[in-house]
Amino acid sequence: VQLQASGGGLVQPGGSLRLSCTASGHTVSTPVMGWFRQGPGKEREFVAAVSWAGGSGIYGDPVKGRFIISRDNAKNTVYLQMNDLKLEDTAVYYCAGRRATVMSRAPRTYTHWGQGTRVTVSS
Repeated sequence: VQLQASGGGLVQPGGSLRLSCTASGHTVSTPVMGWFRQGPGKEREFVAAVSWAGGSGIYGDPVKGRFIISRDNAKNTVYLQMNDLKLEDTAVYYCAGRRATVMSRAPRTYTHWGQGTRVTVSS
């Protein structure tokens, strides 16, 4: 499975962005898709995850109530709608795929990673 993330950019505080992650190959091998981020000088942090099979996503505490993860199975694409962006949301955002069907917040449990897309929140 290959993952291609896109949609990053520069946005002012309070603004919105939507990231996309398109999967190609045998997507059934990665039933769970996640978004992570890594800010300057920080460790990689869980943002959100969702299953291709359906159901609600799960979120990291810093983004709850502001970010929404969704999927379009027909397009093999997972989205991350980011609203009310804050300075601390500045990071490189990565999408990742996990082989197990149970969702996870731990980066080490994801086996497939996209190249990252940069989000900068600045006034």
